[in-house]
Amino acid sequence: MILLGLLIIVPWRGKVRIRQLLSGPELAARQRMRLYGTTIVFQWLLTAIVFWRAFARHLGLDELGLAWGDPSRTIGIAVGITLLLCANQVLGLHKAAQVPEEHRGFLFKFTHRIMPRSLAEKLTFTGLAATAGICEEFLYRGFVFAVFVRFFAEARSPVWAAALLSSIWFAIGHIYQGQRGLITTFIVGMIFVSMRIWSHSLFPPMLAHALIDLVAGIYASKLFSSKDLPA
Repeated sequence: MILLGLLIIVPWRGKVRIRQLLSGPELAARQRMRLYGTTIVFQWLLTAIVFWRAFARHLGLDELGLAWGDPSRTIGIAVGITLLLCANQVLGLHKAAQVPEEHRGFLFKFTHRIMPRSLAEKLTFTGLAATAGICEEFLYRGFVFAVFVRFFAEARSPVWAAALLSSIWFAIGHIYQGQRGLITTFIVGMIFVSMRIWSHSLFPPMLAHALIDLVAGIYASKLFSSKDLPA
């Protein structure tokens, strides 16, 4: 039921919410703050429910990736790949900033609307980025991955079969980003799950996910001119 919910309900909710965001006028500061707050609450609530059911089904902390593993290996993977992904995010934002406004696609329009402007918004957005890093990694690279590892236990490569399917689940959860976003999210999902497999821990992909989202919001708000970012 949880797998079906993540595959059907979460993408549907995302599409409906994004359609509402893009169909109306520019968001006011209080609307962005409400968006950040409700998303934080929803993700933590969903994570708590999934953790409860995982515990009831005897999924151990190691299976869920909630273990530290080898400290030097875990830290090395976390820092190295996170820096590479954040650098790539910065380069991508610079490239997007050079595209004429009339040629900017859906992802720019979406990011433009939800980017934090004020200090209060940036602080709340930081909490949102941390929440996404922790909760989404637990849901997809923790729970979904562990369920598929168990399901494919008799297969030749159960870990990589689980990696592929958990990345598909993650990509579908972001289907509101369109075809290009779907492909990008799948690739990023495979990178995150590889970090989880190599380190035997969720902490490296959690860190990478949170900082990538933080860069996307905070750095983008500084990069684009003030005329592009109404308060």
